[in-house]
Amino acid sequence: MLKAIAPAAGDTVVFAGDYVDRGPASREVIEQLIELKRGPAEVVLLKGNHEDMMLGFMGLGGRYGESFLPNGGVQTLASYGVGREACDEAVESIPAAHRELLVNLQERYLQPPYLFVHAGVRPGVSLEHQDAEDLLWIRHEFILNPHDLGLTVVFGHTPLRSVLCDLPYKVGIDTGLVYGGKLSCIEFSEGVLYQVARGGRRANRQSIAVH
Repeated sequence: MLKAIAPAAGDTVVFAGDYVDRGPASREVIEQLIELKRGPAEVVLLKGNHEDMMLGFMGLGGRYGESFLPNGGVQTLASYGVGREACDEAVESIPAAHRELLVNLQERYLQPPYLFVHAGVRPGVSLEHQDAEDLLWIRHEFILNPHDLGLTVVFGHTPLRSVLCDLPYKVGIDTGLVYGGKLSCIEFSEGVLYQVARGGRRANRQSIAVH
């Protein structure tokens, strides 16, 4: 996907979260994000609920740390060479640069007319009063209802069979790669959808209406 979109100077690339707990290579994913931030493009890294659980587990400010291990955390720690028997000492095994990246993840990114978040927003609540838990965890209360923020909310979190375009309210880009679906990326300026199927090595592209 990164080869297909080829981020360059002047581009802004927004990642929707859940970099950990989704396979055996969480450490490598974080390394790739760190390397990408050194490149010419602006890189915005949103916090997902899985990163929040990991931060909670490590005592670094997240919530629901007790849910980290049973929701993919064992695999995540294994990617750092930490076995199940040593999970309590996991913090020391995670490089400082990785901890720094996780601690500094953003909960929202506003680029009108779009608002980028991991999970969604609470309908009927103003942007300044949105609760962090909703931004990271909300599902059907957001997906099935309109909101009045005057922005198109771009979100992941809830896997769907295809990209959800419920304009002008929301665009859902989680197309279930971890469950055998696809990884999706939208270029909003030109209206291009890039997708890579699980196990695939090539990104397909097609036009998509997102305005």
